[in-house]
Amino acid sequence: MSIYLKKDGMQMLLVALLTAIAGEFKIMPFSGEVFRIGLGSSAFLLCLLLLKHLPYVLTGIVTGISVILFRTCEDAVVLGGKFESNHALQVHFSAALYYVVFAAILSFMKYTLHRVHPLILGTFISVADLLSNESELLVRSLIFHLPFMYPGQWLVIVVTAVVRSFFVVGIYSSISISQMRELHAEQQKHLEHLLSTNSGLYGEVFYLRKSMNTIEQITAKSHDLYGKAGKAGDREVARSILEITQQIHEVKKDSQRILAGLLKLFDKETAPDMRLSEVLEFVVRSNKKYSGMLGKKIQFHMQLQTDYGTLQHIPLLTVLNNLVANAVEAVEEQGAIRIEAHEREDMTILIVADNGDGIAEQEKALVFEPGYTTKYNIEGIAATGIGLSHVRDIVESFGGRISLESSPGKETIFAVELRTDVIRKGE
Repeated sequence: MSIYLKKDGMQMLLVALLTAIAGEFKIMPFSGEVFRIGLGSSAFLLCLLLLKHLPYVLTGIVTGISVILFRTCEDAVVLGGKFESNHALQVHFSAALYYVVFAAILSFMKYTLHRVHPLILGTFISVADLLSNESELLVRSLIFHLPFMYPGQWLVIVVTAVVRSFFVVGIYSSISISQMRELHAEQQKHLEHLLSTNSGLYGEVFYLRKSMNTIEQITAKSHDLYGKAGKAGDREVARSILEITQQIHEVKKDSQRILAGLLKLFDKETAPDMRLSEVLEFVVRSNKKYSGMLGKKIQFHMQLQTDYGTLQHIPLLTVLNNLVANAVEAVEEQGAIRIEAHEREDMTILIVADNGDGIAEQEKALVFEPGYTTKYNIEGIAATGIGLSHVRDIVESFGGRISLESSPGKETIFAVELRTDVIRKGE
């Protein structure tokens, strides 16, 4: 707590010092040098708007005292032997009062300043500025026995209050917009990372679910084998098979717990939706980065003839990211990739096309089979080759289908067809 209080104290002193210095840039609109219009009030207002955590009234008091001391010291240096401390304090007390009154009025809207419209904020601050100036003039007139108003004084004060209030609000709004843009960019970056992670995780969950079915079948067969061994009178073998069956069952239960936890990440009831256009834009952005990482110059063309909200954005991202990443890898040093989305009757068609080397006719029947690959590393070791089989299984799990059109020297086109009512969010 003491650290925060110390930090606030230092910030209040900094505001006070900045205001006192800025106040020296001034004009004297009326007779004498008692009332001035300077940049101090503008600097003070901007600091209050940017540092809403500070106690406004206390900050106004500290600033007022600092202004009195700063201007009194300035008079002592300038006037030399003619300096009178009592007169200086009287002269500058009314100016200090301005900051206290101004801060007190602003404190009534302290926690809503950032939520109101700039026009309303500017109007409120103009009124606060006007009342604070009038307080300063009233005290000045009482101390020096001067008239409260000079001819034309109201017009000058009102115009000054409105101009500098809206000027500072404009600066504050510009700073706020800049901060919001930075925050939005950071949130967008975080969201893209989260979507990329979730789309990859979705694929792993999909295969874990398939593995669960396999484990279930193995457990059933193992238990059946245990029964046969028991009937054959081979108790030792039967006991070993039973132990294996129990271990497989434990693996299945552990896998079920893991799967249940992972599936919560893709809960349709709590998951936010995305529009189809946002899905495609994300795929393009992420694969632009991927192509740049590979040192390839690839032009991406997105053609969107339909758009709607979908709760199935994670599986769609998984499918499209896989297809587009394959297209990026298929293109040599430079080329083009086309991504389309359109509707045909009750189907949504997603197209990923590239102008790479193409796929030979005899290989088309193999590309969706597990283990098929045309990618090898520098040691000649093949990649896992599960990508397109992965894509096909996900598409088919939604009742859709995927097709391929390609031949060497021509555009390679992957077309994914999904029922619109399956992936479209009800509107």
